[in-house]
Amino acid sequence: MGVGPADAELMVVGEQPGDQEDVQGEPFVGPAGRLLRDALRGAGIDPDRVFRTNVVKHFRIRGTDTRRRIHRPPDLGHIHACGPWFDAELKVVKPTAVVLLGASAGKAVFGPGFRVTKERGHVLEWPSRRDESFAPSWVLATIHPSAVLRSDNREAELQGLVDDLVVAREALAAPQV
Repeated sequence: MGVGPADAELMVVGEQPGDQEDVQGEPFVGPAGRLLRDALRGAGIDPDRVFRTNVVKHFRIRGTDTRRRIHRPPDLGHIHACGPWFDAELKVVKPTAVVLLGASAGKAVFGPGFRVTKERGHVLEWPSRRDESFAPSWVLATIHPSAVLRSDNREAELQGLVDDLVVAREALAAPQV
């Protein structure tokens, strides 16, 4: 399971645990997690009121050098295998909205054709193709905080992430139809 309030209005969903997340057993506790907390605050969202999780629940190491724990990106098989856990989190938390951080999270919800670059920053309907007893009111996709950390232009990428989270904050504040 992820972490955060069981009654959170907003759930943020990342890709998979990184090195620190794997070691500590909690999502978003490493450098990307610290950046996410800063971005949420910058967007006017209290990070302590957000439920944080990943679509893939396990860490996959790249190569055999265990001193440098670099993760391998998940493939669709890993995303599908961990799907029941993600669905269970949705049913327990019942968030009003979900923010998808990165391509893997987007593919977990919308399918393999999903592209963050195309849908980024837009409030979208929860896809009807998902067979769940609970569906959030809407979903928004943006880049993963780790993409900001890897960027040559961190300041601009961070501002883009904050801007996308502002869209989410404003959508949460809007009256539900």
